[in-house]
Amino acid sequence: MNTFNAKNLKRIGVYTSGGDAPGMNAAIRAAVRMAIFKNIEVYGIFQGYQGMIDKQIKPLELGSMANVIQRGGTVLKSGRCKDFHMAEARALAAQNLKDAGIQALICIGGDGSFRGAKILWEEHQIPTMGVPGTIDNDINGSEYTIGFDTAVNTALEAIDKIRDTAASHDRLFIVEVMGRNTGYIAIEVGLAGGAEEVFFPEHPFDLQRVVNKVKKGMERGKKSSILVTAEGPTPGYAYEIAQKLKDEAGFSAKVCILGHIQRGGSPTALDRMVASRFSALAVEKLLQGHCNAMIGLQGTSYKMISFDEAVQKKPFSYEELLDLVNILSQ
Repeated sequence: MNTFNAKNLKRIGVYTSGGDAPGMNAAIRAAVRMAIFKNIEVYGIFQGYQGMIDKQIKPLELGSMANVIQRGGTVLKSGRCKDFHMAEARALAAQNLKDAGIQALICIGGDGSFRGAKILWEEHQIPTMGVPGTIDNDINGSEYTIGFDTAVNTALEAIDKIRDTAASHDRLFIVEVMGRNTGYIAIEVGLAGGAEEVFFPEHPFDLQRVVNKVKKGMERGKKSSILVTAEGPTPGYAYEIAQKLKDEAGFSAKVCILGHIQRGGSPTALDRMVASRFSALAVEKLLQGHCNAMIGLQGTSYKMISFDEAVQKKPFSYEELLDLVNILSQ
């Protein structure tokens, strides 16, 4: 992490970037209202990095944040910006920020968003504090990211309903949740939803393991089962699993892909609370002259983590939870 001279800090910009996550609006609200409380002007940058390039920059007031804390998505809009990979586009974005009088930024997003903020500092000395917002919970240095709890509870509600149908028709269901590169959502949903097996990149599908598990349940009279899988590189991985079970084991499985339903919806109390604390602290750290870092949660403590650390791959320790899934689903 780095420092800058924040003595004359009078105006900051707030933006969301990458995939949306429930609780982002709570984070925006906290950043805006904490900054105004500290006599700092706040400008919203719409559409993330693309908005910097296109000058989609507007002032935000206390009233701008009315009735947003309960809303999913992001009122500042979001997206990914291919142009930002080019030095010329970054230079234009930096100049537009300076022309708008913006002296520092709060970035709400994931590791890709933080890489963008990191390079803005390195190339143009624009100070940024990050707020980790992604349903995947995969930001290194923080045990929690905004949106994860809501996504898990959304998937869990769906699984509870699917289980009713599975039990009524004596069926095997494969439920696909989000999680392209890691299995945080899958493992927590699988454990909380009573799944027989959970698959994710670090713990892939194993035909014989699943067949043995389902047959063991059948032997004691169990007639329905739920399997949970992360989506993998592309959505639809659950169909591949279902086909293998049919072709190689003779099992007929129904597939339910939850998809982007997990991104939306009103954020849980936990996501609202953590988002509010993350952003309030981000404002305070900027005023203290800290930058090129994010606010993270470690245990019960909120700490600064450098962007250098945050953009590294987060270690995923799943063995204990997976063992518990197997024990409790017998």
